[in-house]
Amino acid sequence: MADMVQGAVVHDRRVALITGAAGAIGGATAHRLAQDGYALALADLWPAGEGPALPEGLRLTLDVRSTEQVNAAVDQTLAAFGRIDLLVNVAGITSFGSAQDLPEGEWARVLDINLTGTFRCCQAVVPAMKAQGRGRIVNLGSVLGKNGGNTRPWIDASEQRASGNIAYGVSKAGVHTMTAYLAKELASSGITVNAVAPGPVSSKMTTDLPPTIRSLIPVGRMGRPEDVAAVVAFLASDEAGFVTGEVIDVNGGMWCD
Repeated sequence: MADMVQGAVVHDRRVALITGAAGAIGGATAHRLAQDGYALALADLWPAGEGPALPEGLRLTLDVRSTEQVNAAVDQTLAAFGRIDLLVNVAGITSFGSAQDLPEGEWARVLDINLTGTFRCCQAVVPAMKAQGRGRIVNLGSVLGKNGGNTRPWIDASEQRASGNIAYGVSKAGVHTMTAYLAKELASSGITVNAVAPGPVSSKMTTDLPPTIRSLIPVGRMGRPEDVAAVVAFLASDEAGFVTGEVIDVNGGMWCD
């Protein structure tokens, strides 16, 4: 069922825009939200090669480094569905190496995508959510934005080379802080803003994670994309209407606060 409002089809189903939908967490989130009845706008760069099988949805090409592309993705979602109830910011990258050796250009690249890209997407959906009088934003943070990194170079220098990157941790710490600021700014408009901070999750991004890092997870296994998607779904739900400004840890006990 749908109504026509000012030429746009306004669905009675809630609508979720997911960035980074071609990745493991983005794909799992898409499947979970589809099960929960959402209509989906799935945004990514859609790299060549096999990705996760995704549920039906509007596919959008999006590079979050481009304000024009971000605005276009939001406009296309509104044109297709007439509303955006939920934004899930999954798009992000990581890279490895020590702070001493990190090129300034790599620092800028990681922050532009992970932090500024997330901000661009948040900023772009706010007008529509304010007009609706309701919205949910869920950002992807990381345990690495809290714990100073999983690596222990004083024990094994190879851990730093294979899994440590200060730019990634700083970008995710910025996402956590941005989440708190947006939550307070937007609360009176009926919009909640929260973040999910995963620990190591099985995906292409963690294929080469050293076994010594895996052994630091108290529950004894890597996270699954579905573990993260379940928390995103809760934060998107009506039951989470009194939860805003939070960073929810999903890390198997690696970091507790």
